[in-house]
Amino acid sequence: MSHAPAGPPVVPLLGYRVAAVTLEEAAQWCLQAVHDPRPKLLVTTNPELIVQAETRPDLKEALLQADLTVADGVGVVWAARRLGCSLPERVPGVEVVTRVLELGGSALSVYFLGAKPGIAQRAAAVAQERFGTRIAGVEHGYYGPDETPTVIGRIADSGAQLLLAGLGEGQELFLHQHRQEIGVPLSIGVGGTLDVLSGTVKRAPRWTRRLGLEWVWRIGLDPKRWRRFPRLLTFVRLVMADTP
Repeated sequence: MSHAPAGPPVVPLLGYRVAAVTLEEAAQWCLQAVHDPRPKLLVTTNPELIVQAETRPDLKEALLQADLTVADGVGVVWAARRLGCSLPERVPGVEVVTRVLELGGSALSVYFLGAKPGIAQRAAAVAQERFGTRIAGVEHGYYGPDETPTVIGRIADSGAQLLLAGLGEGQELFLHQHRQEIGVPLSIGVGGTLDVLSGTVKRAPRWTRRLGLEWVWRIGLDPKRWRRFPRLLTFVRLVMADTP
């Protein structure tokens, strides 16, 4: 029996469709999605991802074909407001994943893919201990292109209901291009969520999240992130140019 989740309301943002959902509504959508065998993709979007997609038609197509797109970055919430739309709140990917694992409990079978060797394994162990998550499989993200078919095959044979893929830049394109081969009911590109879940990386303090300054905190702690700052400026320019 199919349990395909109903599509939530969306707001247009620079040609993309961002769901006007709360964190709890996004989590509930995921829990419905994992019971529908049709492979689906959830994208947690931010300004950087949108700017990348504007110069990469293949990535843009992947984002446009996603079944649900939520506003991970505070810049997306700001842009929607600037363009005359309204999003109820920011929906951080790490919080969506945590909430889905919490609500799914031992009834949810999850495949953990990505990050450095050992990280996905620790994240899976934490999820199992904290939430009772059933571990369908674990795979680090440091495999070569020639190993991709083998990795996809392992995921497809695992019986997972949910695939958490922390593969960094290009993860949404990978999940889109191999959606049918992977065959998992729901896939989510989770970026650094596996690092956070494993305890390897700590989230920014709560006050920075409340004020929408988490990205400033992360840049301050990791100077390498400064090279990504120009994308944020490009995003602002795109929004300003599209403002009525």
